[in-house]
Amino acid sequence: MQREFGIHMKGGVITERNADFSTVRIRTPAGVLSVEQLRGIARIAKTYGSGEVHCTIRQTLEIPHVDPKRLKNIAKALEKNGTPLGSERDEVVNIICCPGTERCKFANIDTISLAKKIDAKIFGKEMPVKMRIALSGCPNACTSPMLNEIGIIGRVVPVRTRERICTGCGTCVSYCKEKAIRIRNGISVLDENKCVACGVCVQSCHFDLIKAEHRHFLITVGGRRGRHPKIGRELLTVETEEQVLFVIDRIINWVYRRAWSGRLLSEQLDELHFEKFKEEIMKQVPGAGTVVEKVSEPKINS
Repeated sequence: MQREFGIHMKGGVITERNADFSTVRIRTPAGVLSVEQLRGIARIAKTYGSGEVHCTIRQTLEIPHVDPKRLKNIAKALEKNGTPLGSERDEVVNIICCPGTERCKFANIDTISLAKKIDAKIFGKEMPVKMRIALSGCPNACTSPMLNEIGIIGRVVPVRTRERICTGCGTCVSYCKEKAIRIRNGISVLDENKCVACGVCVQSCHFDLIKAEHRHFLITVGGRRGRHPKIGRELLTVETEEQVLFVIDRIINWVYRRAWSGRLLSEQLDELHFEKFKEEIMKQVPGAGTVVEKVSEPKINS
């Protein structure tokens, strides 16, 4: 059960360099706001702040230069606007994502819908360490998911259909940024060791000969930005949003119960026995796999 703090101690209230003022961070799941909410934020910023709004790198908005005496009033106004106080301290902070399949032609998963589900489930949960979660619709990783405490990446395994013969036109070769495809004996052949399961080759084939098989979510743990950035460790791959939510819930519970405060999660993974946790959760999720297991499945081959 979370402790109740005074308004000054809420994660969405940040003391500015000039301690006579506070910056108020707003909760914006997946970085999505309606036009009505934006108008409301503009009115609130003009009433309680300096009339400016700051866009953060984590897809939230901040209202700077707020008089601390008016924090309760601005919090109520934001709540009424459907854009309540955000999160900043050792807790689950704003869930971010790319446009996903709603708008991006490279995306393999619906990131916005999933980000909102994750937000509804765990946003603002008090933790021993700050927990940043980022979703990316494909391995282009525009939101830098692997530099977050929890990262989620949508991927697909490309498979060439057997019913029709490859023309050897080479379009998939031209589009593959990893140089993982080549034409051999008039047909496309994939180097599995180079493939990152981005799915671009699927979309590039004019003859619809390459299909997206095994659409899945790669989940990573323990990444970080900052002065000493670190890539998160690959935990497992799952096939459904329900499995993603289950795994994230288990990660949060694991960190909540075992991690120490005052240190980044990335610095504690070995002490928290990450590999043992990985083994345990693999047994709990039907159909889950490791990156190596999934990449070894049949792909574009001769």
